Amino acid sequence: MGDGPAGNLPHYLYCLLPRHDRGMYMGNHIDIAGRLVGNDYPPLVIAEIGINHEGSFDKAVRMVEDAHRAGCECVKLQCHILEEEMIENDVVPANASESIWNMMNRCSLSEKEEEALKELVETKEMIFLSTPFSRAAADRIKRMGVSAFKIGSGECNNYPLIQHIADFGQPIILSTGMNDLKSIAVAVDILEKSRVPYALLHCTSLYPTPYEKVRLGAMVELAQRFPEAIIGLSDHSLGNYTCFAAVALGAAIVEKHFTSDRNWSGPDIPISINPEELADLVRGTAAIHRALGGRKEILAEEGPTIKFAYASVVTIKFVKQGELLTEDNIWVKRPGTGEILAPDFYKVLGCRARRDLLVNSQLTYEDVDL
Repeated sequence: MGDGPAGNLPHYLYCLLPRHDRGMYMGNHIDIAGRLVGNDYPPLVIAEIGINHEGSFDKAVRMVEDAHRAGCECVKLQCHILEEEMIENDVVPANASESIWNMMNRCSLSEKEEEALKELVETKEMIFLSTPFSRAAADRIKRMGVSAFKIGSGECNNYPLIQHIADFGQPIILSTGMNDLKSIAVAVDILEKSRVPYALLHCTSLYPTPYEKVRLGAMVELAQRFPEAIIGLSDHSLGNYTCFAAVALGAAIVEKHFTSDRNWSGPDIPISINPEELADLVRGTAAIHRALGGRKEILAEEGPTIKFAYASVVTIKFVKQGELLTEDNIWVKRPGTGEILAPDFYKVLGCRARRDLLVNSQLTYEDVDL
């Protein structure tokens, strides 16, 4: 990738530094319903309900409640107004057995149902997001009073729709599957000219995504190419492994498909995490974030461990006054409570004892004729 802004530090390592250690990025974040999102803050975990409800309002309610119990801050649905989104067709997605037209016709929720779900989410003090797939859907979501917009990978190069949403002036989270840096740059230009805060999520649009196709390096590449963006991962691989790795590489947002029950039917159910896995994702990403940054130095809190873990210079034989100190009569042993520690062993080696020393005595500088 070449050198990052921190001199000779590679960019992927530079991403591990806290924002306050990266002068040019200080304060880089977006605000979603009062929740600050960026590398100074715990990663935002988005539970993507999507169409896993299969058009059932009751299933959607259960997933919201289960996500809340799992400790998740944010849930996301999809807003489909079929006649505004697509023309009737018989295209069958790779992870489905019916046309996308029939699938979305069955899975679409009404505006009233979506409003009720948003109210439920917000009564639980969670963030409600929804992805529009048409101009009409974007307008519906805007009427609902959402705090931010999530744009899916299929719309990453739908520049007219991106411009329409950007004109609302609210934060935008943009997934970038099926797009390269060139097409993403056009979308970013729209967002930056519209002066809206934004995040870019690396994504691979394969369901499931084999681990070797996840390409976390692409996420780091996005961070380097678009330094004003908040970076994250929208993941379709199995389990939480790649999300954990993404956070270690600087992801401030991670998104996973979510279901209350993997025995339910639906094209995205096989790649979805369940409530237990969602809870693990929330805990794990927060823990990894706390572990990032810092420098290689001795902590004051390590003092008690130092006392027993370090080694002190001690006699291993009786030493007479005036006797030469050699590896035959002194060595290093725990604990580290002596005056002369192992790093200074060679300072006293070859010196003479000032007095008689018993076996297993920790040496002091008064014992040694330096």
